[in-house]
Amino acid sequence: MNETCVYMGVDISKDSLDLWGSSGRPGKYVNNKTGCRTLVCRLKKIERVHVTCEATGGYERMLVDALQAAGIDVSLVNPRQVRDFARAQGRLAKTDRLDAQVLAEYGEAMRPKVTPPRSKAHRQIEEVVQRRRQLVDMLQMERCRLRQTADPAMRKSIKGLVRILETQIKNAERRMRQLMEDVPALKQAVTRLCEIKGIGMISALSLLAFMPELGSLNRTQAAALAGVAPFNRDSGTFRGRRIIWGGRAAVRATLYMVALVASRRNPLFSEFYQQLRKRGKQAKVALVAVMRKMIIYINSIMKEELPAFS
Repeated sequence: MNETCVYMGVDISKDSLDLWGSSGRPGKYVNNKTGCRTLVCRLKKIERVHVTCEATGGYERMLVDALQAAGIDVSLVNPRQVRDFARAQGRLAKTDRLDAQVLAEYGEAMRPKVTPPRSKAHRQIEEVVQRRRQLVDMLQMERCRLRQTADPAMRKSIKGLVRILETQIKNAERRMRQLMEDVPALKQAVTRLCEIKGIGMISALSLLAFMPELGSLNRTQAAALAGVAPFNRDSGTFRGRRIIWGGRAAVRATLYMVALVASRRNPLFSEFYQQLRKRGKQAKVALVAVMRKMIIYINSIMKEELPAFS
């Protein structure tokens, strides 16, 4: 007879981990290595357990890695979906313990897929790509401030920071190249993607880092996960405009720049873009269509026999 799975919810914050489930009393742990180890030891005493927690921008990584290393099923879910689940039950109050309870009930009701463990190479490339994005954003802000500042002393300060940020960006890109050389499978995947006119090394690494599922999805799933799938907005006789919604912002931002170049330089996509424009589509609408076509094409390429690095 199959063992009953016990669904547990963990609400994760910067400093604490709140645990709730049908097995045992609620618990609160410190969000550090010791706290994660203690929580994992408690969960290992349960015959079959499935943990549900939200993606919190990085605070969840230590716990998720500890759970996966211990062989405990864990699902990282979208916080918006969990909040909508709570509202659908009429729950408007929000505390750490209540959030943990909602997560446990969400896991039991929705049975989310288990989040697969990431390889060391994937974790490293994701962190360095993310760091480069942060540095580029800071550099753009400082350059804007430089144009708005007239005081010589302040301009000197900003220019010094701009030089530091430019150096840091070069260091991040050097680290990217080093990781590619250290991981042959990653280098092979990047090389294959760079064969598409419009995609460079940084864009290829960004897509692989933020969307490791590439190659394992169908065309509809790939477009939806990237946030470039048009969704219907119809009701009765009303027919609304199709709009894109949701998906991964980092992937969509990368696709935008890639599609911008491909719509001008890549014959495969520029012809498609021009056809849409001649049919009266707005420039942004046509560009989003190119983004969707590109992610589907990239996903199909990644389905070829390329060794996985994630």
